[in-house]
Amino acid sequence: MKRIAVLGAGNIGGALIGGILKAGVADTEHLRATDASAARAEEIAAKYLIEVSRSGNRQVTDWAEVVIVAVKPPTVPHVIAEIRDALREDQMLISVAAAFPIALLEKLIGKPMPVFRAMPNIPVVVGEGATALAVNGAATAEQRKFVESIFRSTGVVCTVDEELMDAVTALSGSGPAYVYMVIEALIAGGLKVGLSHEISTRLAEQTVLGAAKLVRETMLHPAILKDRVITPGGVTISAIHELERHGLRAMLISAVETATRRSRELTQSLVAKYGAAK
Repeated sequence: MKRIAVLGAGNIGGALIGGILKAGVADTEHLRATDASAARAEEIAAKYLIEVSRSGNRQVTDWAEVVIVAVKPPTVPHVIAEIRDALREDQMLISVAAAFPIALLEKLIGKPMPVFRAMPNIPVVVGEGATALAVNGAATAEQRKFVESIFRSTGVVCTVDEELMDAVTALSGSGPAYVYMVIEALIAGGLKVGLSHEISTRLAEQTVLGAAKLVRETMLHPAILKDRVITPGGVTISAIHELERHGLRAMLISAVETATRRSRELTQSLVAKYGAAK
């Protein structure tokens, strides 16, 4: 069992702590965390019975075998500068900061070591996240397997080439927001045709959850499952015609494409800002 440090116990960091403990990847003696907020540090310590420090990034890094940097992108360079001297070549460093490339992490670290870049999405907080992993050439197969087990504790894990991480950010990273809009619209549709807000909400959320689960468990293409709902001249085909007429699929495809471009812009901005750092 490896010693794991989570630097930043916010929504994602806190979810990883919960998942790691629940899945048995580490126990409370092998897991520590930090958070700048005193209230959040106390909350995580009380909830998971682990040691949480407000200002111990360097100390907990020196103790750890696996260091998870779970802070926002602009904070990453400051955290790396703080812990750089405590990092060792036999450790693993994992960053969950969006748009922060491995090459820039390596430059900030200034020494060879296994570096992982992860893009988890917000449903990790309920154990149904989608995480994509990219890794540098210093990581062994065993280390990759271990890091995958960390994120598998909070949902599904895929390994991708780093050049695809902007697309991942646009699809699964931002994707929950698109789905929330769909759920919101379905609720509003229910209200318009006379259903109560409570009933509309319950039916909409369960419909989205059930449809996604059916795709996962049957492993059938969504188009096949869609056709199974349709009857000739029925209600569903009329609704689908309306959705196609207004370009639902085209809008979602364009949303992912636009978000990918924006993620690339943010990556380039981070590289331009911190690329000269030593």
